[in-house]
Amino acid sequence: MKQNMGASDRFVRILLAIIVAALYLTHQVSGTIAIVLLILAGVFVLTSIFSFCPLYLPFGLSTGKKQQESETAK
Repeated sequence: MKQNMGASDRFVRILLAIIVAALYLTHQVSGTIAIVLLILAGVFVLTSIFSFCPLYLPFGLSTGKKQQESETAK
């Protein structure tokens, strides 16, 4: 699994997960939408931990730093 997320992408995902958790804990969201948002927040946290987003693969996206040419030539 090759990392395809940069630090800023990971930071934004963690921040969004914290906001969703705060909204849930303060009862600002409830019901089905709360469940969907909590699942999404969990996915954000997991992708941030592993620095890998599977949705980036089909599009060839990467928000991480560019690799040096010597590393890509190997």
